[in-house]
Amino acid sequence: MSFFVYVLKCSDDTFYTGYTTNLKNRLKVHNGEGDTKSAKTTGAKYTRGRRPVILYYNEELKDKSSAMKREYEIKQFTRKQKEELIAFKKNNMAKGQDRKKEKKKPKKDKDKK
Repeated sequence: MSFFVYVLKCSDDTFYTGYTTNLKNRLKVHNGEGDTKSAKTTGAKYTRGRRPVILYYNEELKDKSSAMKREYEIKQFTRKQKEELIAFKKNNMAKGQDRKKEKKKPKKDKDKK
């Protein structure tokens, strides 16, 4: 089972950090979405009054213990450090997308003349 640590940006421009096993579902719960009557009252108390929230960062970890440690570590970050973490991930993802595009370019066939 995988665990995810995530950082949300709330409507009041603050960050919220948490961990979960189901990132997609947890984001819905934070935003008060869902099929149950209690969907509007579930999720973290902090995010309930700061909706909508947007997922800005996540990372996958191997076990609950690692996820909880990483969550604590990120919660200790200053706002600037969290922004740098988010920017670093976005930059690396963009570079990865560029590399994938480069790999998909067709190679020239040297045998054809």
